[in-house]
Amino acid sequence: MRFKKDSFYIEKVLNGNASAYTYLVNKHKNMAFTIANKIIRNREDAEEIAQDAFLKVFHSLNTFKQDSKFSTWLYRIVYNTAISKTRKKKLQTTPLENKLIENFTIDEIKEDVKQLDYDEQKKIINNAIKKLTEEESLIITLFYMEGSSVEEISEITNLSKSNVKVKLHRIRKKLYIELQELLKNELKENYK
Repeated sequence: MRFKKDSFYIEKVLNGNASAYTYLVNKHKNMAFTIANKIIRNREDAEEIAQDAFLKVFHSLNTFKQDSKFSTWLYRIVYNTAISKTRKKKLQTTPLENKLIENFTIDEIKEDVKQLDYDEQKKIINNAIKKLTEEESLIITLFYMEGSSVEEISEITNLSKSNVKVKLHRIRKKLYIELQELLKNELKENYK
């Protein structure tokens, strides 16, 4: 389904056509769920958070100043709602350990990845992302899957732009290290 610009639907909702909000929900529901799920790591809670965020946005749509993109504003609300829920639940996280791997190069990883089929590649990348903290997983997802800019990620997460850049750099390094480990294990399994 092709959607029009968010401002088109926002104007309709503000002019009394509440059903136009359905288009905004349908357009952004997958990424809203993804953001919530990256933080909460529980499907049912993530769905509830996304729904809560959409309700909050609907009730405060008249306060949206349109200084930034609607999606950035929405994702910020989803992010804050998910963070609030994690604080209430006091979830424990296990951050990815900083492993030292000698002779590490990106070219080696690329060569190892080429030996795997698409489904195996996807599985290994998802497993590596699962080992990141909630914040790291969210940042990398926003940047690569959603195509959000550093500025947009900064608005959503309330981190400075330079902090987002530093975190992206560190997250990439962590992913490369974890991917190398996972690939070694996967290749050993395939060649037994």
